[in-house]
Amino acid sequence: MSKLWQKESTQIDERIERFTVGRDREMDLHLAEFDVLGNLAHAQMLATIGLLENAEHDSIRIELGSIYHQIQRGEFCIEDGVEDVHSQIELLLTRKLGDVGKKIHSGRSRNDQVLVDLKLYVRDRLQKTVLATNTLFELLIKRSNEHKNDLLPGYTHLQIAMPSSFGLWFGAYAEALVDDAVLLQAAYRVANKNPLGSGAGYGSSFPLNRQLTTDLLGFESMNYNVVYAQMTRGKMEQVALGAVANLCATLSRLAMDVCLYNSQNFGFLTLPDALTTGSSIMPHKKNPDVAELLRAKTNRLKALPNEVMMVMSNLPSGYHRDMQLLKEIMMPAFDEVLNCLEMATFMLTEIRVKPNLLDDPKYDLMFSVERVNELVMSGVPFRDAYKTVGAEIENGTYAAPRALAHTHEGSIGNLMNDAISGQMQSVLAGFDFEKTQKTMDSLVP
Repeated sequence: MSKLWQKESTQIDERIERFTVGRDREMDLHLAEFDVLGNLAHAQMLATIGLLENAEHDSIRIELGSIYHQIQRGEFCIEDGVEDVHSQIELLLTRKLGDVGKKIHSGRSRNDQVLVDLKLYVRDRLQKTVLATNTLFELLIKRSNEHKNDLLPGYTHLQIAMPSSFGLWFGAYAEALVDDAVLLQAAYRVANKNPLGSGAGYGSSFPLNRQLTTDLLGFESMNYNVVYAQMTRGKMEQVALGAVANLCATLSRLAMDVCLYNSQNFGFLTLPDALTTGSSIMPHKKNPDVAELLRAKTNRLKALPNEVMMVMSNLPSGYHRDMQLLKEIMMPAFDEVLNCLEMATFMLTEIRVKPNLLDDPKYDLMFSVERVNELVMSGVPFRDAYKTVGAEIENGTYAAPRALAHTHEGSIGNLMNDAISGQMQSVLAGFDFEKTQKTMDSLVP
């Protein structure tokens, strides 16, 4: 089957075909539903400017709706010999509607068609990522509140430092996710702009109504300059994966803590058997494989923004085939991070913390700052109190004062979890997912 761009006088070498297409057909299946949505909006706009008659638009709309529901049922495929998802959908239209189906590409280039699909895809996957992040966030807040009185050794340089708590530990990662959500929102806003109508990057002489397609697809605004609209390809992927990488930095650090705290030398928490594996020769082993793989998977995802940057390195303005490879970098990444979020949530639901950890005399020195503060509160200058406690430790007269009185914001006794939850709710409110979803749903017959 010939390509949409292929001249009748040319033949395509199979080796060139394999090299240039690569995994594009496989990746394009992720874009199928979004290609239909872009087609629906474009067709409606074409009807308003007279490039489609109303009856033609009605037939295209009905057939596109049928294809959309076929995709949702998992019955859609790209046939052998068909170049990509865009060609497949146009082929299905022309089979049913003949020449009417061929009109759908008026006023559009493959460039802006692909780009609008990608923006709708990224917007959707970022929404899923944000919602999964919030599920993990809510669990962390819940567990923080549950264990606010269970003390935990705090470390600097992997040396015992000061008393902490499981409430602080769980809550710290919850607040980290708030900042991660802020960056996800920034990526969402970069993706949430309509490139449709930019054509191959230089617009069209048709009187296109770009504001209409912007509204129909629920975009916040459009990419106004047609050259820049095409330049957002690559930039959008890097920004989106940068936000994902930042989230993964939080998850990988959390996973490392779990690995460390689960080890016998620390013994701060335990994992159920379902989250561990044994050894082929050591009967006692319960290895934290889920946490280790979570650490590895998220660490690998952290490298992807740089991979996108290198693909795009030194490219001038305009479209270049290099950009096709970005799908292979980005699309599996969203599947992976969603899987990691799900597994992190499951792991933290099942973790069991050990109470009364700091009753052990080996943690006596962790309370030295409390002893210094006792002296300061009695009127001793801080530097003198510090020297006094140091001398007590050296001569063996030091006694650990285990009663804690931490009351300031964000401390052991005042976690401020309600305020942290308020911050997350404020970030989530800035996405307006429900409005966007209603707009998209109204497109499909």
